[in-house]
Amino acid sequence: MSDIELYKLPGCPYCAKVERKLDELGLDYEEHEVPRSHGERSEVEAVSGQTGVPVIVDEAHDVDGMPESDDIVAYLEETYGDGAAGA
Repeated sequence: MSDIELYKLPGCPYCAKVERKLDELGLDYEEHEVPRSHGERSEVEAVSGQTGVPVIVDEAHDVDGMPESDDIVAYLEETYGDGAAGA
């Protein structure tokens, strides 16, 4: 199992943006597809406190349910990109 988990909705452009960054950085991640209905997204709500997607969990860096695609992309770049500590 990967340390990074992505909660996403197929066809969601914000989710695709995060997926592109994960792939660009060559990171392994586990995908969780969520239902279209916000009322049925108890799994993503349990990890992030809200029902929107995308959301990532990164156990290696104690990230428990980060929402917002721009924040996620910035986090991934800072943590795993060329300028990351140890990179």
